[in-house]
Amino acid sequence: MTVDEELNVLETQLRRLKIEYEIFFSNPQKKPPSDIEWKVLTLLRKFSDGGRMSFTQRFRYNEIAQRYAVYSDLWRKKARIREEGYRRPQDALLSVQGVRLEEHEAKHKTYGLSHPSATGGNAGAPFTVHCTEPRAEGEQVEKLFVALTEAKKKTGEQVSGSLSSFKSFVEKKTSEIRKQHGCPKVEYSIEVQDGKVKLRARAKQ
Repeated sequence: MTVDEELNVLETQLRRLKIEYEIFFSNPQKKPPSDIEWKVLTLLRKFSDGGRMSFTQRFRYNEIAQRYAVYSDLWRKKARIREEGYRRPQDALLSVQGVRLEEHEAKHKTYGLSHPSATGGNAGAPFTVHCTEPRAEGEQVEKLFVALTEAKKKTGEQVSGSLSSFKSFVEKKTSEIRKQHGCPKVEYSIEVQDGKVKLRARAKQ
């Protein structure tokens, strides 16, 4: 089984686990889905070092691991409330409500894999990479492509074009700017202005 196929299995198992936990919390007689959770954790640990994966696969894995971390935190809270009873009004609310992933993202970085962001990890700061020879810097260009795609998804913009076409664009653009300005490298940054994602290229010495 390939890495992509195993990530598909992991994603499917996590969806199933979420459904089973929803059934568990709505049915007092139901046992927690420990067997499915064990399968999910086994796959998460298998890929935790990221050694066998490409950057795109690591990015996908990190998103799945992030989702599990958020869900797991919520399930623990719900299980505690179920065992101890509703001591506060907000406990009763938590026992039936869902959770928004973005509220927890900053707290949960699972299994040590970094999550590239269009904000570069700091609020308001653009995501940037530097390119000298894009053809030899495939991972840098992949990071830029994934961050650009992620930023567009967050702003609701249409995501178009493939990684290969984006690599060709960056190679051409880098070559043009280096010749025009006589600079050794080009800085690419992804910024969000007025709700629109902008990819900027600047000459760097």
